[in-house]
Amino acid sequence: MSGLDATALRDWLSCHFPEDAGPDAKLAFEPISGGQSNPTYFVTWGARRLVLRRKPTGPILPGAHAIEREFRVLRALEGTGMPVPRALVLEEDAKVLGTLFYVMERLQGRVFSDCALPGLIPEERRAMYLSMAETLARLHAVRPDEVGLDDYGRPGGYFERQLRRWSKQYADSPGLRIAALDRLMDWLPANMPADDGAVSIAHGDFRLGNMMFHPIEPRVIAVLDWELSTLGHPLADLGFCVMPWQTATDEYGGILGLDRAALGIPTREEFVAHYHAHARPTPELTRFHRAFALFRFAVIFVGIADRARTGSAASDEAAELGPLAERFAIRALQAAGIDEADTKTETRKAVS
Repeated sequence: MSGLDATALRDWLSCHFPEDAGPDAKLAFEPISGGQSNPTYFVTWGARRLVLRRKPTGPILPGAHAIEREFRVLRALEGTGMPVPRALVLEEDAKVLGTLFYVMERLQGRVFSDCALPGLIPEERRAMYLSMAETLARLHAVRPDEVGLDDYGRPGGYFERQLRRWSKQYADSPGLRIAALDRLMDWLPANMPADDGAVSIAHGDFRLGNMMFHPIEPRVIAVLDWELSTLGHPLADLGFCVMPWQTATDEYGGILGLDRAALGIPTREEFVAHYHAHARPTPELTRFHRAFALFRFAVIFVGIADRARTGSAASDEAAELGPLAERFAIRALQAAGIDEADTKTETRKAVS
């Protein structure tokens, strides 16, 4: 049970959930694997089943690993019809467990890391993908000002700010330069659509692996991992969500190259059309939005590789995921319609 102080956690739970703190109350917890950022644990406290998420230990960048924001958005979305776990308690005293943390209810359901959804029948796969599209549309229909999130981010200019942020993060990386990313840093600003003023609550990491599905029914019952959520453009989430259609099975579980019709997986066009059929009026998804999503994920993989080199990544898989940065950058060039020739990693000083 490494990673948490059992005595401190027991004392904290006894204080916040006294009804479960009988003399024979048993405490058990185990880390949930797969996360690259905020350590997450299943916690059993007597008859109560919880999930605990906390900031990682050690130095972190200002604003990073903002579990306070996760807790806030989960609380705000309660009662909106958006499927989220119920956030219970936020602990802002880092002395309790060494870092800030919160606990939420533990739901029973299915989480899939493989977008091919192995072990299911075609009808189930199709229904699950369409449920994911409907869930994203439901999120974007929530008005931030109506749930107390009007100050959750800066409205307008979302893609311009995001390009600056992720370009700087890549430029500041001490690792090798990736020619495909360098080309994207020129193409994306030159092809960015004019700001249309669309603003929604943006999840920031809306993908199949962050969905929990009903134990037996093909529908989303919870959207997880809200660390990157903010006020943003709905097409940022939609562009990110369609990445699996543009990446291969060994590229973080994509579905490119699979017989998707036989599997029952809708086409990308069907998925996007289903989103639009359930969403507020939203502009069309363009090459820019799809390329931007892949670019952003490529830079995230650059960061994972950097943390793996310094030994500060939260997952043992970090060293294996780092090389995906170049592959996702090449996929972004393909989405943009750019000739991806000459995209080998090259060594030179980072651009500033």
